[in-house]
Amino acid sequence: MTAHVDTFARDRLPPPELLPEMLFDGPGLQFPAQLNCATALLDRRIAAGDGERLCIQGEGIRWTYNDLQQQANRIAHVLVQDLGLVPGNRVLLRGANSPMMAACWFGVVKAGGIAVGTMPLLRARELVPIIEKAQVTHALCDSRLMDEMNLAAPQCPTLRHTLSFVGGTLEAAMAGKSDQFTDVPTAADDTVLIAFTSGTTGVPKGTMHFHRDVMAACACWPPHVLRPVADDVFIGSPPLAFTFGLGGLLLFPMSVGASTVLIEKATPDVLLQAIAQYRATVCFTAPTSYRAMAAHVGEHDLKSLRKCVSAGEALPAATRGLWQEATGIRIIDGIGSTEMLHIFISADEEHARPGATGVPVPGYVAAVLDDDGQPVPPGTVGKLAVKGPTGCKYLADQRQTTYVRHGWNYTGDAYLVDADGHYVYQARTDDMIISGGYNIAGPEVEGALLLHPAVAECGVIGEPDAERGQIVKAFVVLRPGHAADAAMVKTLQDFVKQTVAPYKYPRAIEFRAQLPRTETGKLQRFKLKTETPT
Repeated sequence: MTAHVDTFARDRLPPPELLPEMLFDGPGLQFPAQLNCATALLDRRIAAGDGERLCIQGEGIRWTYNDLQQQANRIAHVLVQDLGLVPGNRVLLRGANSPMMAACWFGVVKAGGIAVGTMPLLRARELVPIIEKAQVTHALCDSRLMDEMNLAAPQCPTLRHTLSFVGGTLEAAMAGKSDQFTDVPTAADDTVLIAFTSGTTGVPKGTMHFHRDVMAACACWPPHVLRPVADDVFIGSPPLAFTFGLGGLLLFPMSVGASTVLIEKATPDVLLQAIAQYRATVCFTAPTSYRAMAAHVGEHDLKSLRKCVSAGEALPAATRGLWQEATGIRIIDGIGSTEMLHIFISADEEHARPGATGVPVPGYVAAVLDDDGQPVPPGTVGKLAVKGPTGCKYLADQRQTTYVRHGWNYTGDAYLVDADGHYVYQARTDDMIISGGYNIAGPEVEGALLLHPAVAECGVIGEPDAERGQIVKAFVVLRPGHAADAAMVKTLQDFVKQTVAPYKYPRAIEFRAQLPRTETGKLQRFKLKTETPT
C-alpha cells in the first residue's frame, strides 16, 4: 500500500494498457510489498555490520557507511521538520557529483520524497519546464549553482522551498538535527525518482522509477556482468543526474558494500589522476573519454584498475582496441536508457566482441523487430525492443504510446543480431544527437540559435565524428547585414553556451542561403545530411 500522502506521481502513471510487460523471473527480483531502497542500500548495510566500511570519497572527504547514514538522516529531518515535506513530494537535486549530493539523494528517499536529479550545467530556461512538469515542491541546490535556480524559481509556483549546500543554508539547518531517522515505509511500487530526458523535440520527458526498479537494476547487470566485490573502489564521469551515473557511481557499489569516489569535474585528465590517487578499481565513463585517456595512460599508475565500463553511446571498435592496448583491460560495453533505468544488453570482458554491444542481461529479454512488431532474421536491421524488471513509465506524456507497444519497450535504437546472438548497434532511429555521451536534441539547439538577432533560420543535425561519435552541426541562414565569417561562428557558439547547457553548442556551423523545407514549411533535416553547400 502506498505511503505517499502526495499522490501526484501515482496519479500520473500511464494507464495499465500502456505499461510495459514486467518480468520478475530472475534471482533477487522478488520484492516485498513494502520497500524503501534507501533502507535496503544503506541502513541494512549498517545493520549487517558494515557501518565502518568506507563508503564515499570526495575532495577532502572520506565517509563510512555510518557517516553517510548520519548525513542523510539529518537531511531527512530538515526536509520533514523544517520544510514540511510529505511523502510523495518532488525534490529537485542540483549539483555536481559529490558526497553531499549523494547524502541529499538518500535524505530525500528516506523521507519518502521523489528525487528529481538535474544536470548541473542546465540554465534557468531548461530548469523551468522540468520543475513545472514534475510540480517540484522542494529543491536542494549547490550554492555555486544558485544563480540559475534563482532565475527559475519565480516562474515556478509549485516550488515552495529551496536550500543551498556547500557552505549553505542546508548545512546550517542540519547542524541541530538528530542523526537518527526512521525511513518512511514506502511501497515497492511508489515512485522514488523522476529522471528527465529530452526527446527529439527538446521537450523534456520525465521517466518515473519505483523503489523496486532501483533494487532490480542492482540485481541484474552488476552481479551477472560487472561482478563487483566489496573491496572495489568505483570512479567515473557520468553525473548522478544521469541514471547511468546514479547506478554506476552510487547504487551499484553500495549494493555490494563497496566504495565510490565522486569528483565534480571528471574530465579525462582529472579522471586519470583520480584513478591513481584513490586506487580505483572500477571505472565508468563514455567512449570519448576512454579514447582521450588512452594516449596518457603511461603517465599514471593505473595498476589498481581492473574493470572499465562504457555506456551512454556506441563504443567504437577502435576505441575498445586503443584502451586494451594501453591498459590490457577489455572494456565492458552496454546499452541502457533513462526509460529502462540502466544497462539491459551487455557483455563481460571474456565475451566482449568488437563492434557488438553484447547479449540481453539476465532478467531481461530483447528482440529486433520490424515495423509490424515481428522478429527479423539474424543479420537484419530492425528496431530494438526490450522487456524486464524495469520499464518505461513516462510522467503524463503521450510519447508513452511510442516507447511502449504490445508490452515491449522500444528504445529508439536500430540493431541487428548476428549469427551468434550478439546485438550489434547500427544507429538511433530518431533525430537525437549523441555526442560525447550526452543526449542532445537538435530542435532545442535550433531554438537557442534562433534567439540571436542575426539568425533568420537554422537547422541542427548530428554529424559523425571520430572522437565524439557525433558533433552538433548547425546550418544557419543569417539576416541581411550580417557577415557569414569565422567571427560570426564564434559569436553564435558563445551565445548558445550562454543560453542552454554549454555541451549542447554547435561545434560546426555552416552558413546557407536557404534551408530545405517541405511545401508546408517543415525543415527536412535528412537533406541537411546529404546536401552539398549552396
